Amino acid sequence: MRLMRVIDGGITAPEGFKAAGRHIGIKKVKKDIALLTSDVPAKAAGVYTQNRIKAAPVIWNSNITKKGGLVRGLVCVSGNANACTGEEGVKSNKEMAQCFASLLGVDENTVLTASTGVIGAVFPIETVKEGIKNTFPMLGYDRNNALMAAEAIMTTDTYSKEVAVEFELGGKTVRMGGMAKGSGMICPNMATMLSFITTDADISAELLNKALKEDIKSTYNMVSVDGDTSTNDTVVVLANGLAGNDKVTEEGADFETFKE
Repeated sequence: MRLMRVIDGGITAPEGFKAAGRHIGIKKVKKDIALLTSDVPAKAAGVYTQNRIKAAPVIWNSNITKKGGLVRGLVCVSGNANACTGEEGVKSNKEMAQCFASLLGVDENTVLTASTGVIGAVFPIETVKEGIKNTFPMLGYDRNNALMAAEAIMTTDTYSKEVAVEFELGGKTVRMGGMAKGSGMICPNMATMLSFITTDADISAELLNKALKEDIKSTYNMVSVDGDTSTNDTVVVLANGLAGNDKVTEEGADFETFKE
């Protein structure tokens, strides 16, 4: 196994990913919206809650990743879970994706969504849409952009959670970064946990999905805090291929390195 090196960074560490985070008014004071974009269409894989009740963003994202759709952006709000909100919640989630997609100039089905926070409360879609528009100009590649996004997805977390690593793959230096939130309502099978992972590795959609599904068994699905399961659990990986490595299309040393 080739060595990986932990570097200072988060979701903007890989080539071609921009992020932003700020306060838009869902919470009283703390940051409550995070935006993430890829300069080029990224392959996406996702794993979601096993709860029978699924929040609107979970249903939206699952439909995109199951079809193998390419992704250009992701918007996450904290303070409101948009769960148990019925058809109005589904409509609001779609409007959230449409708003971000219009700013990016892409199809709404290339934008993922996520929400975390209070369950059953009316989703403040007008506040969110205005927030997306005001946050959009703040998108950037810097280390601080990643940190702002990581802070914006927190709810009861006492600190932000992010990491980045660098490793060799197919003759090139490849990076992977991630941010996560989760503090309570966590039991085996993820629970109230959101995690977004970016990489500039070039890997097939099939193997990206396989890597995530296999890794989840001994990572996120092993975590337990208080025995509660949630409606919004989401782990998404985006791979945009900008590292320029020899594309990983079959299992072998490079695939094992990527999984590790």
